[in-house]
Amino acid sequence: MKAVIYARYSSDNQTENSIEGQLRECKEFAEKNGFKIFTTYIDRAYSAKTDARPQFKKMIKDSSKKLFDVVIVWKLDRFSRNRYDSAHYKAVLRRNNVKVVSATEPISEDSTGILLESLLEGYAEFFSAELSEKVKRGMTENALKCKWNGGGMPIGYTVDENRHYKIDESTAPYVLEAFKRYDNGEKVIAIVEWLNDCGVKTYRMKPVDFNSVGRMLKNRSYIGEYRYDIHIIPGGVPAIVPLDLFERVQARLAKNKKAPARHKAEDDYLLTTKLFCGLCGAFMFGESGTGSANKVYHYYKCATAKKFRACKKKTVKKVWLEDVIINLTLQFLADDDILGTTAESIIELQRQENITLPMLQKQLEETERSIENMLNAIQQGVLTSSTKKRLDDLEETKGELEIKILQEEIEEPQLTKEQIMFWFHQFRGIDVSVKENRQWLIDTFVNAIYLYDDRLVITYNNKEDAKTITLAEIESSFRSDISSCAVPYMQNCSKCDFTVCTGAIAYIQFT
Repeated sequence: MKAVIYARYSSDNQTENSIEGQLRECKEFAEKNGFKIFTTYIDRAYSAKTDARPQFKKMIKDSSKKLFDVVIVWKLDRFSRNRYDSAHYKAVLRRNNVKVVSATEPISEDSTGILLESLLEGYAEFFSAELSEKVKRGMTENALKCKWNGGGMPIGYTVDENRHYKIDESTAPYVLEAFKRYDNGEKVIAIVEWLNDCGVKTYRMKPVDFNSVGRMLKNRSYIGEYRYDIHIIPGGVPAIVPLDLFERVQARLAKNKKAPARHKAEDDYLLTTKLFCGLCGAFMFGESGTGSANKVYHYYKCATAKKFRACKKKTVKKVWLEDVIINLTLQFLADDDILGTTAESIIELQRQENITLPMLQKQLEETERSIENMLNAIQQGVLTSSTKKRLDDLEETKGELEIKILQEEIEEPQLTKEQIMFWFHQFRGIDVSVKENRQWLIDTFVNAIYLYDDRLVITYNNKEDAKTITLAEIESSFRSDISSCAVPYMQNCSKCDFTVCTGAIAYIQFT
């Protein structure tokens, strides 16, 4: 029987030694019971109280491929500490003709074994719940004594031998100065740069970023307030920031929260990192401006034109350009011939990338051919001790190759053309009014966009002949007022190595 091993430990306090011990005992169990192990699934620092474990989920999914018959665990609590999850996923495995066995808990398959397994699973869940209660009780006792309960330490603090907070004299002045700078009108991003220039690090010894400074400015520990769960103890922590300064900072944070978040502006521009200036080749990034009526306008602007004023590329309206790209991409997805060619290219790429699987399959074919030749020889009366040994060796080699092929198929699953086409077709029905869907569409299919003042060139992630889209086609397909966006008719391109039609606004090239 073909078997896999599932191993797990639940916290960072445990180490690889825990995994090694589980694997060793599981392998000994497999050898004793005649199981052939061809892969392992390992979740490190994941609790079994939930099913949110990547390798566990992958094992359950792989069981549907009928590649193995048994899942070996060191103990049943490695599989799950939740009775509902345990029953549910064991039922899934049973439907796939896969059984879960414990290497260290011998359980018979009769009614007594069912009862024992249920008791062991119930005890595992009880132990987990009891441990959680004990940990929470201990942390609550620490909180009532204003002790550090683990986790991240705010910049400016450290702990003494009794786990009480104390001021870190080397970093606390930077915290106070950060509050003063923000109170005086300095932006958070400027404070981030200043702190990094000063060499201030987070508790995990990483440079500070926008989010860590944002949390710093809201952290009430700096005014001496200790917080854990529902427990709030004023004066439980040495104060670094005066209360009046802290309250002014909170007022400014609340006011700025209502304003557009400038540091997230790039998230609103869907073509970032894919849009290039056709004149100088630089990135084009998002920029906004406010008109006389306090209306905000959004554009894409050439980085060279913005920073050095060394490029004559004009800005382009954000919404109009994104709509054009989205609609052109939907047209691309509507062509089954192009998608079929793309699917074949992906299949060919799979073959090129995975050289191990074809090699193993070829070796298996040769081994099977050798076995067949040996059997023919035996049928003709050629049978010696060396013949039998050779046949046994070939059968063993065949079994090993079959296991290696199964391992490779699990690690590098091969998609069929039908599966790829089905995935492509899912994009046709997505709601392009949803920003996440628009971003998904662009990230998946658009390779690069080169924008000129009079045309644009799009390259998709595909291998197919080039195609020209005319302005008239865009006007009829997208919107009636597209010509009002002041995009001029193009001339023949002197900067590119292809010929385009006069009057074309977009040139689509599949690369």
